[in-house]
Amino acid sequence: VESNDFRAEFSTRGGVLLSWTLKHYPSSQGEPLDLIADAPETNVRPAFSITTNDAAISSTLATADFTPSAPSLDLSGEGPRTLRFDYSDPSGLRATKEFVFQRDGQPFLVGFSAQVVNNGQPQNFAIHSGPGVGDIERAQPSGGFMFGTYYQPPAGIAYSDEIERHTADSFATQRVFEKSYRYAGADDHYFLAAALLDRQTRVEYATHAVQTPAGPRSLVSYALGFAQSPSEVKVYLGPKDFDLLQRADQQLVRTINFGWFAWLVVPLLRALKWINGYVGNYGWSIVVLTVLINVAIFPLRHKSVVSMRKMQEIQPRVKAIQDRYAGLKATDPAKQKMNTELMELYKTAGVNPASGCVPMLLTMPVLFAFYSLLSVAIELRGAPFTLWIHDLSQHDPYYITPVIMGATMLWQQWITPQASMDPAQQRIMMLMPLMFLVFFLWAPSGLVIYWLFSNLLTIGQQYLTNRIVPPAKPVRA
Repeated sequence: VESNDFRAEFSTRGGVLLSWTLKHYPSSQGEPLDLIADAPETNVRPAFSITTNDAAISSTLATADFTPSAPSLDLSGEGPRTLRFDYSDPSGLRATKEFVFQRDGQPFLVGFSAQVVNNGQPQNFAIHSGPGVGDIERAQPSGGFMFGTYYQPPAGIAYSDEIERHTADSFATQRVFEKSYRYAGADDHYFLAAALLDRQTRVEYATHAVQTPAGPRSLVSYALGFAQSPSEVKVYLGPKDFDLLQRADQQLVRTINFGWFAWLVVPLLRALKWINGYVGNYGWSIVVLTVLINVAIFPLRHKSVVSMRKMQEIQPRVKAIQDRYAGLKATDPAKQKMNTELMELYKTAGVNPASGCVPMLLTMPVLFAFYSLLSVAIELRGAPFTLWIHDLSQHDPYYITPVIMGATMLWQQWITPQASMDPAQQRIMMLMPLMFLVFFLWAPSGLVIYWLFSNLLTIGQQYLTNRIVPPAKPVRA
């Protein structure tokens, strides 16, 4: 079965799905990625296998030779197309499987229906997912002793009233879940296999160890059981592309792990895709969006620097007051007099001690949201930037951009006013660039490019502020 977006291969032996190759998403070898993992060493039923409560019937269906409605199916035309598999034998067992493609214009949404009848009696059945889906060669820790891995390994995912994520490790304590699910399935960082349900469903997860050219990996499979077999189940098999997921089901976008700032990530994602429509390179689109974000938050940064400059001016007087009360314990009532004097000084000088921090704190949600966006956006997967960076979702192979990024952080730290810090605190802050350098060595290069250009823009804004607001002249105590 072939469309502009995928090529699928089915087997008449069991009427099951063997391969689901995404044409526009390359593997690590540069070939189109097969979303159905090739895992012959695992003892797991293929995708769209069905089993009943009768072990003999299940065994027969697994090895039965189904008759397909066509040897191939071309989906280049308009409208839905159907592939049907039929089986019957002299014992009175009959089974049909029907796959409907391009339903409602959805390239990765497949309608699946089946019927099993034994001697005239309909049989209830469960649907199996196969060994698991995902870009398993990438599913490995990628470094960074604080950030850990930048790649989400395969896991179970479901949605009822809220999103549920079940890691492979959690299956040691529980791997069967039953409730009224809107959808359930398995995913990894960039891809998803999930059945749209809206009914009471029993979901049973399992893990499978497989060997890949990149080393051992763990896959997650699932089986769906029902009190009464549904007439049809729609299954999404494809990328975690926000627009495609939203068109399939509004709540399916929650499978993309945008984190706490999802409300802000979504408009940033739309802005990035809109910019890329004109620029045509996601690396440069990140740069353009970074510039726009920094221009938008410049007034807050400028206000923060101005406030810190005022704090620098009165710092000698602040220290003089603190020194007069240095010998008192924190519980001494006379210590309150120091606070009163400090507040009077701030009021006279027209300075708010928090005014230097609050504007910067207001910019943090934007920065964290953009960070989350670039961590999970499938648009960056396999997207080249320039020169040696051929995949914005992978780390810089030569670690050049993280080193430059660390240098810009050091530069930025050097020129930033540090009004209220003692020398020991300032030395600690100067170590931050080294720590971030280590964190970002294995980060996706798209993230590093964003952080690097954000640092450069912040440095430029700092010099601009220095021209508008001259360095502080300390007021003597």
